[in-house]
Amino acid sequence: MNIEEILAPKILQVIENLYQTKFDTKSVQLQKTKKEFEGDITLVVFPFSKAAGKSPAETAQQIGEAIKSQSELVEKFNVVQGFLNLSISPSFWIAQLKEINQNAHFGNILEKKETMMVEYSSPNTNKPLHLGHLRNIFLGHSVSEILNASGKNVIKTQIVNDRGIHICKSMLAWQHYGNGETPQSSGLKGDKLVGKYYVAFDKAMREESKEIQTNWSAGKFENTQQILLLSTEDSSRQ
Repeated sequence: MNIEEILAPKILQVIENLYQTKFDTKSVQLQKTKKEFEGDITLVVFPFSKAAGKSPAETAQQIGEAIKSQSELVEKFNVVQGFLNLSISPSFWIAQLKEINQNAHFGNILEKKETMMVEYSSPNTNKPLHLGHLRNIFLGHSVSEILNASGKNVIKTQIVNDRGIHICKSMLAWQHYGNGETPQSSGLKGDKLVGKYYVAFDKAMREESKEIQTNWSAGKFENTQQILLLSTEDSSRQ
């Protein structure tokens, strides 16, 4: 049972006692308090203004005082025109958490109907795992477990992308600068070694780009085809 279901009959009883008038249960309109206002649950007071013989704001103030004095659920309240914003007592939330903690099967739905796939962490295969990857792993696992508890048949997977231009970068840099280096000869773990040449490629590319920009500014090229030819020739000499 959520807080609205618990609170609604208590509020209705308080209001009926306050104005000595019977109201339909649908008169108690509760909604989550807007973020810009303090409170957890908001009561729409307009349906009770006529019975109160007061303005919506005055009615809200009167109802708020009555609810706070008669119910331990409400810690405090504030009024915004015809809306009564109620702040629920922390003791209620603590009791709810204790109840959840004691229920080993809370939230579990045994019948799995919908299948969902959660893909994580799928790190860059050219670099060692770091703290950012761990964050992704924890989030992915948590989302998977939440979906599983909510009745989904969850398939966990990750993409091991060991093909593509990022791999080509490491391979090309190793061919040019590696001198046959291996994890055994260097004492580096495989992922560290691959990452080393991934970074080496980026460094070499930046230096080559800077040289091309310098030569372009100096008027050494007549067209872009010459730039591409020079870049190819430089790579073949390395």
